[in-house]
Amino acid sequence: MDYFNDEKNARAYIRMAEGYDGRDLIPILETVLPEGASILELGMGPGIDLDILSKRYTVTGSDGAQPFLDFYRKTHPDADLLKLDAVTLETDRNFDALFTNKVLIHLLPDQLEASVARQPALLNAPGYVFHTFWRGEGIENHHGVTSVYWTEDGLRQVFEPHFEIIEMQSYSELAADDSIWLLARKRAA
Repeated sequence: MDYFNDEKNARAYIRMAEGYDGRDLIPILETVLPEGASILELGMGPGIDLDILSKRYTVTGSDGAQPFLDFYRKTHPDADLLKLDAVTLETDRNFDALFTNKVLIHLLPDQLEASVARQPALLNAPGYVFHTFWRGEGIENHHGVTSVYWTEDGLRQVFEPHFEIIEMQSYSELAADDSIWLLARKRAA
């Protein structure tokens, strides 16, 4: 996403994101993923969730925007980080799980389909994903940042060809039931 490759925009996002994290969502992933498992966070942004995940798991952070990786590396010089596009996911590394927190919302529907189709290739068996989305319908663009809203049925259509959905629920972040989390396991080959 070009918007966040501008250091000024990345800094503004880091300030805006203060106080928001996946602290209440990560325990859902803990129901299926043992301590010490490897997790790739796609779209780590300022790395808030990466820090939380690292307390229990072996984590790798990734982002398509170099400024986020650079900012995080300043305070975490030994962090395992990848510059990675969330659609193409061009890496030969494998993980036990993938985690995103309102990152895949920036992908248009065809881009999300391409990303989800690629995600199983990055996963060791049994291979889990945990993703969160804005709940609703439509696409918005604010200052060059696209946000796509999803319904449960829409997410099923995208994920079920590649993943067995273990659980999907709405939850409240900024307003009542404005978000969806999805926990899924890759389908056996």
